[in-house]
Amino acid sequence: MNDWFSVVFANLDPAVAIGLLAASFAGSLITVSMGVGGGVLLLSVMASLLPPVALIPVHGVIQFGSNITRAGMLTPHVHWRPVALFALGSVIGVALGGMVAIDLPAPIIQIGIGVFVIWSVLSKPPAWLARNPLITGGFASFLTMFFGATGGFVANFTKSLELKRQSYVATHAVLMTLQHALKIVAFGFLGFSFAPWLPFIGAMILSGFVGTLIGKSILIRMDEKTFKRALDVILILISLRLIGLAILG
Repeated sequence: MNDWFSVVFANLDPAVAIGLLAASFAGSLITVSMGVGGGVLLLSVMASLLPPVALIPVHGVIQFGSNITRAGMLTPHVHWRPVALFALGSVIGVALGGMVAIDLPAPIIQIGIGVFVIWSVLSKPPAWLARNPLITGGFASFLTMFFGATGGFVANFTKSLELKRQSYVATHAVLMTLQHALKIVAFGFLGFSFAPWLPFIGAMILSGFVGTLIGKSILIRMDEKTFKRALDVILILISLRLIGLAILG
């Protein structure tokens, strides 16, 4: 039993493994019911429990599983118009991020994204954000190679499209699925070995799927005004956390 558990959870302590499964469940529930936030929550928990070298690629695969599940469950609601250009921009952004030999200064990235998101929430999202899925996809995908969770930035692009709540969640899930898929391919080319982590990743995706099922029922029952208000609050809290982390260093 202990050997099986060690293999599945990559030799992590049982308490740590259970905590990570709970974080995956909670993250998926939050994302599908509120539109954003689960990826950052999961990344925050994983950052203190996983080896740094595995953090971004492993988180990327788990988020790919979570987002593709959510996109599949809400496919009829997807707003497809910006997807192709966003995907092209994501290819360019991931390729450039993979070629950069030095790390971008994390505090500058965190403060920049945090301030931008808060500004977009408190004011009307800038028109260029909705008109330029190519630029948005490229910039967000470039950042995700270093920063990991750029769901808040992509959420502002999706928010600027002024979609209904189910269309918002479905479209955001498709865009993030594309971004994480490209990131996985890039880290594979850069030499990261996913094989030892696959059982752990599978367990995390399964736990997230349960959270997605429950979160979908919350989304369906929620009215538009409550959804948009909750989304704005979550975006601001995530942004303040990013700025705080950057300042505290």
